Amino acid sequence: MEEKTFTVSEINAYIGKKLKLDSKLKNICIKGEISNYKTYPSGHSYFTLKDEKSQIPGVMFKGMRDRFQKFVPENGMNVIVKGKIEVYARDGKYQLYATRIYEDGLGDLHIAFEQLKKRLEKEGLFKEDHKKAIPKYPERIGVVTARTGAAVRDIITTIKRRYPICKILVFSTLVQGDQAAPLIVRQIKNAENYDLDTLIVGRGGGSIEDLWPFNEEIVARAIYDCRIPVISAVGHQIDYTIADYVADKRAATPTAAGEIAVPELSALKDNVNQLNSRANNSIKDRITLNRTRLNNICGKNVMKNPESIYEIKSMSLDNLIDKLSFSSKSIVNENRNKLIRLESSAIFRNPESMHKFKRNRLDNIVNKLDFTAKNLINENKNRLFKIENSHVLKNPEMIIKPKEDRYMKNYNKLEVLNPFKTLKRGYAIAKTKDKVISSSKDVEVGDEVDIEFDDGTVNTKVI
Repeated sequence: MEEKTFTVSEINAYIGKKLKLDSKLKNICIKGEISNYKTYPSGHSYFTLKDEKSQIPGVMFKGMRDRFQKFVPENGMNVIVKGKIEVYARDGKYQLYATRIYEDGLGDLHIAFEQLKKRLEKEGLFKEDHKKAIPKYPERIGVVTARTGAAVRDIITTIKRRYPICKILVFSTLVQGDQAAPLIVRQIKNAENYDLDTLIVGRGGGSIEDLWPFNEEIVARAIYDCRIPVISAVGHQIDYTIADYVADKRAATPTAAGEIAVPELSALKDNVNQLNSRANNSIKDRITLNRTRLNNICGKNVMKNPESIYEIKSMSLDNLIDKLSFSSKSIVNENRNKLIRLESSAIFRNPESMHKFKRNRLDNIVNKLDFTAKNLINENKNRLFKIENSHVLKNPEMIIKPKEDRYMKNYNKLEVLNPFKTLKRGYAIAKTKDKVISSSKDVEVGDEVDIEFDDGTVNTKVI
């Protein structure tokens, strides 16, 4: 019996029909982490939904997305996708046709990314003041990436096209997988042994899982500690890794890293030519200007007739000589007149008269002083004689006796009023609470009373 043979299309169509007949797959909600999300120019969005053990491709057509989707899904989000599962007959693969996507939190990798980013930022690994400047005209550039792939080709091609005089050293490493991060760190440290001006670290695009080695802490710290200025070139323009934040410069793509690392030689040549042209024009302009100034100077009357300068200066000198001669004569005449006046003065002719005049004035002053001194002495002698012969000085008791009598009189008055004298006559003083009792109303039953006598105090109580 001959067995029936099917074409591939028939088998795919058969499996597709079976799936369509399964009611569970017609309207299903699947929970997972979204990855590789991308919207094409057609407006259709393609993605992968995965968990720890498995994954399923998915698509959301433009009509559904525009009609129902309220947010743009991002890679790493935990989502719930509602839709149906059918076979894509052309490729023979089943996939999820999404009608709605609901946000359900971030995936583990994105949570780890945010946690590490916050911690390193708090430590200061992203600070601008630590970032080194990228050299403008490098001679040697290192590239830490996979030896094969589009990234290294883009970097080398860009550098050679823009700045062919620069030497490139490739430090090959894995850029994906669990073993990639330690190898990247090893090659970054290895690059420091070479005389490099700039180091590019990166790879091409991919999912967050593919780019994860550049989110490892050991890679971030190796870039931070690197003595060479580092340009990160990881993934595409929309991809950001920890390496991008800690590097001295981030490039959106590997090609952009090559453009940042080196200048464009043709532009430099044009710039040098422009500078050379400007310098030549400036020199020519300066020569023309100085030639014009020289011609102007040569055309002046002074240059044509230099004796005119001497003639003017000679006239000024003659004027100064005349002024000096007149001034010196005036000074000589003035001093001569002063000398004549001094020689003709009476003091100069008869100096003894000046001496005699001063001597007379001195004698007058001496006489006045002598007279004043004698008067003061006589006056004080008279005052002393009066004091010595005064009645009070000879009889001092006359002053003391009245004062003594007055004192005794006041003392006797005080003695009469002395309360202690009253106590000696048999009287007593009653006190309560340190206050003198002057009336029976001042005390109450139970009060303690101190009775003070001449020879002591007795404490008693009112009953």
